[in-house]
Amino acid sequence: MKNYDVIILTDKRYVNPQNLDNYIQNVLDEDNYVKTALENQGLKVARLSWDDATFDWSTTKYILFRTTWDYFDRFPEFSKWLNTVSKQTTLLNSEKIIRWNIDKHYLQDLQQNGIHICESYFIEKGTQSTLKELSLKYDLKDFVLKPCISGAARHTYKINSENINEYEETFSSLITEEAMIIQPFQYNIIEKGEISLMVMNGKFTHAVLKIAKSGDFRVQDDFGGSVHNYIPTKEEIAFAENAVKACVETPIYARVDIFTDNYGKLAIAELELIEPELWFRNYPAAADELAKGIKQLTNKNEEVI
Repeated sequence: MKNYDVIILTDKRYVNPQNLDNYIQNVLDEDNYVKTALENQGLKVARLSWDDATFDWSTTKYILFRTTWDYFDRFPEFSKWLNTVSKQTTLLNSEKIIRWNIDKHYLQDLQQNGIHICESYFIEKGTQSTLKELSLKYDLKDFVLKPCISGAARHTYKINSENINEYEETFSSLITEEAMIIQPFQYNIIEKGEISLMVMNGKFTHAVLKIAKSGDFRVQDDFGGSVHNYIPTKEEIAFAENAVKACVETPIYARVDIFTDNYGKLAIAELELIEPELWFRNYPAAADELAKGIKQLTNKNEEVI
């Protein structure tokens, strides 16, 4: 017998925080919306740090990734843990999805499946070309450089012909350790913002519009970006749901970040399937939709047994 139906995963900074600021309070609120929704479905739920060495992960039916926001800073450790725990219980989203989504090469898969992505050039680890050579090769004047495995805008730089020399050493160091991605700077993200559409069980629930602060290009609130409620068009909703259908397998939750590209077409900026901010506090009913999907999974498994 399993002791729990679902363990909600966070990182140890957010298990029992002593000093609450708005950021940490949002983390707690988001996880609590999910916990309450799952409990309302009659499921036994707990919330733990993913690296809790005292917990027997085989005693829960499911693990739900939510606010594990230190995993990309501890990726080797996280990857080893993921490999072990995936053999003991069922992960939501699955290990297969996580390993696919954690590397931005997944954008190429989406493109091959008919989903329009941001124009992207993948620079593989060990490449000898300089940034200047790459910018000439791809005819790029303003572009963004970032790692293929990243989070929270780690090593994300806006580069142009005037400052490119300043980043040559940084790029040279990074490319010896990891693959990078270069994307033409998308002016509409500054002008119009980036839309995040939340999709639970394959169906759109709600959306927000993220706008970078004046003088910046990063829409994350970590860098001063602002978040606003947003009512998407039917085209935007269909685009997001089709992007989820194009995944390596169907995720139980997804955040689809889209924008209008430099050519006026809807494009994927990112597809977040591991531990995305989902803004349940803006639309608590979405947590209920997620919980219903997990309840359906437990029912199916019980029928099989």
